[in-house]
Amino acid sequence: MTPTPDPPEPFWNLETELSSVLLVLAGFVGAAAYTHSDGYFVTFMTGNTERAVIGGFLGDRNLALGAAGLIACFLAGVFVGSVFRRWRWSSNHPHGSTVLATAVLAAAALLDWSLYAHERDLGLVPILFVSFAMGNLNTSFVRNGEVSIPVTYVTGTLVKFAQGLERHLVGGGTHREWLGYAVQYLSFALGALLGGLVSLIIDGRDMLNAAVIASALVAAYTWRADLRWVRRHDRA
Repeated sequence: MTPTPDPPEPFWNLETELSSVLLVLAGFVGAAAYTHSDGYFVTFMTGNTERAVIGGFLGDRNLALGAAGLIACFLAGVFVGSVFRRWRWSSNHPHGSTVLATAVLAAAALLDWSLYAHERDLGLVPILFVSFAMGNLNTSFVRNGEVSIPVTYVTGTLVKFAQGLERHLVGGGTHREWLGYAVQYLSFALGALLGGLVSLIIDGRDMLNAAVIASALVAAYTWRADLRWVRRHDRA
């Protein structure tokens, strides 16, 4: 007798739920940094790379150095998050990453207060810390030593969405080929929308505080989800 195959896992599982929440947070923090700074990207390293290179041709040394600094801090966040993931955080769960991100965002808010006296716009130094936090957040979901769900890599998410949709339409796949990527993209866009709306109400000195509060709430949420995550992976 041919064994009955196991039913597919529900699409909306705990990993999908957690990743959606983190993507909303990333979009929100990215909007907070962009709307109340000199247009710095903390989630878009492609744009920062172009700024770092083009700034030299435009003669804007500050633009080039600022963008290069953001890239360096983002990479440092990924590196440190990966080290903690390997040696300190016991499971492949985003709680450790969200706690570290919250701590670094709080440090950015303190630096903004001490260095810039809460001016209307955020200075570069606090934004460097925010970029570090976003790099670290990308280590939230790791499988076989590689990031399985990039939290801020929206370009790659859109590429995978389009490829999955093509496979589904030509009969080579199902909605599962693209739906997850659509949810990830829309979650990030929702976070950016929320950040944009909040930026209309409060200015830079409080926008960063709002990002800290949002990150702390997400950290608390992931902590509550930790037990469910451990039980699920213990059964796997």
